[in-house]
Amino acid sequence: MPVQPTVRSTGSERPRHLRGATTSTSSLAHLLHDAREQTDKLFSVVREGFLYERPIPERHRLIFYLGHVDAFDWNQIGRFHLGARSFHPTFDRLFEAGIDPECGTAATDAPSDWPRLEEVRAYCDKARARVDELLCHASCEQIHMAIEHRFMHAETLAYLLHSMPYSQKCAPGIGGAPETDGSGPDRVAIPAGEVTLGMNREDGFGWDNEFDEHRRFVPAFVVDRCKVTNGEYLDFVREGGPVPHFWTWAEGRRCLRGMFSVIPLPLDWPVYVTHEEATAYAKWKGRKLPTEEQYHRAAYGSRSGVEHYYPWGDNAPSRIHGNFHYQFWDPIPVNALPAGDSDFRIAQTVGNGWEWTSSLFGPFDGFRPSATYPGYSADFFDGQHYVLKGGSPRTARTLLRRSFRNWFRPNYPYVYATFRCVED
Repeated sequence: MPVQPTVRSTGSERPRHLRGATTSTSSLAHLLHDAREQTDKLFSVVREGFLYERPIPERHRLIFYLGHVDAFDWNQIGRFHLGARSFHPTFDRLFEAGIDPECGTAATDAPSDWPRLEEVRAYCDKARARVDELLCHASCEQIHMAIEHRFMHAETLAYLLHSMPYSQKCAPGIGGAPETDGSGPDRVAIPAGEVTLGMNREDGFGWDNEFDEHRRFVPAFVVDRCKVTNGEYLDFVREGGPVPHFWTWAEGRRCLRGMFSVIPLPLDWPVYVTHEEATAYAKWKGRKLPTEEQYHRAAYGSRSGVEHYYPWGDNAPSRIHGNFHYQFWDPIPVNALPAGDSDFRIAQTVGNGWEWTSSLFGPFDGFRPSATYPGYSADFFDGQHYVLKGGSPRTARTLLRRSFRNWFRPNYPYVYATFRCVED
């Protein structure tokens, strides 16, 4: 997805309190501890004896992910970055990288093909200890990579756990979700304007696909104020549309498979669908999915021409701004928490479900693959993955920056992904 360079606008600069900021190794060590705590909590949800299950056929067994999050930190920081000697080469390779097969392509390994749980846990403990010993010698970039990779897997693990039978997991304490808070117009006219995609290399850590920053002009368009709801999508299903993965039928009615229970279908929650299903719904409505540029214009733009770092402004994300950073396991109503709305009053462009775009995942001008993780993005510049923006209930706040990009195959049904429609 090559882009044409345009003149940089001073109205879209990164907020002063974020521009050129440096982070100490000690503060990053605290962030890494927080990220470890999130993944440790998720593994504790799995009941004893079920870590060798494969909840999603196209993915590894859970035991792989238990080893992977610590193997990644050790491989990236210890081996690849600092050249430390391996203490377990076999496990370093076994737990190094995940898989992204075509949907419907199930792996064929058996639980007996994997090491014993005690061996994996011992390896993780040793890897974690070695990383802690080496952190003071590591670059901030490598530590940021370890932190954000682990937070990404905290979300990936949520997808896996969501697909497990309820008997195989135990529910932690769950707070009540907020109710619908007010209403507004169904659709909003967005005037033409420029948007900023990507980020500058001097602005701090970013993954390789986030560079380089550039400007694009976006013609005027009309967009849904809220994400498409289960209730709206239900009308499409009644007309013959495909049924989403997260829906089920119980006690004679449509229901939703939540993380820890089946509940009557919440009509005002966003619908989680594949890109193919979202595209089909938009076509049924005579509309289409937004491009990555249109998402940016609706989420971060304003009528004055100033772009914000977050939809609600430049202040750091907090609980009042949306359903993200592990507040809830499941969605909330699409027009709850209006404090997170954009300048154009577009609701929940961040949190409560990633938003599908019609843009294929590809490099920006100036793309350079990561030196220690060259396949992170480049392996997926294949015309088979679409960009998602925003974030879900299980997305860490550090991944909510304007330049961050997510991507999945168009028929992958397990991600917490929703959408809204646009028209020119």
